[in-house]
Amino acid sequence: MNKNIVNNYQYQSDFDLLMQPYKAAIKIVKTKLEIIDEELKLKCQYSPIHNIQSRIKSPASILEKMKRKGLKQNYQGMCQLNDIAGLRVICNYINDIHYIAQLLVLHDDVIKMKQSNYIQYPKKNGYRSLHLIIKVPVYQKSGVLFVPVEIQIRTIAMDCWASLEHELAYKGAKETNGDIKKRLKRCADLMAETDMEMQKIYMELN
Repeated sequence: MNKNIVNNYQYQSDFDLLMQPYKAAIKIVKTKLEIIDEELKLKCQYSPIHNIQSRIKSPASILEKMKRKGLKQNYQGMCQLNDIAGLRVICNYINDIHYIAQLLVLHDDVIKMKQSNYIQYPKKNGYRSLHLIIKVPVYQKSGVLFVPVEIQIRTIAMDCWASLEHELAYKGAKETNGDIKKRLKRCADLMAETDMEMQKIYMELN
């Protein structure tokens, strides 16, 4: 067998072993969110969560962030990152975002580390979302690990804008100029207005 293939396999195997607790943490948090949504659906006849997406950072992305933050390129440095495991929760309405976040952090085994409210205080480019960093216990053969998970909670409209803006502003062949940035920001503001109006309509009908 080709030596490079063996080395690549060993590298991937080592990386998978390091990521196992993070993958377990994602499953734990995702299950909690699904249980919250299911209970609300049964008791309130309303399902606030439209979709849940998850991801684990790639080795290249982890290394790049460690370098950017000036961390040592080792396991201890990696453990200082809080967004290796990530979940994106897409809700129907703005009020759902805060309600889901509140219900999640009420769990006794969920430790809230940080919250960034980019809905009340949007980023300069118009980005809106609620970011949570929590820790959950992952039980291993060697004992319990408290693993950080970053959760982004946003509406369908916020997610639509964020996905398209990322594609247009960061993956385009040409550098994004000032006019394009202003137009993208305007789109974000229009979607925010739409979110508010949809919330009002929902409340009037219910």
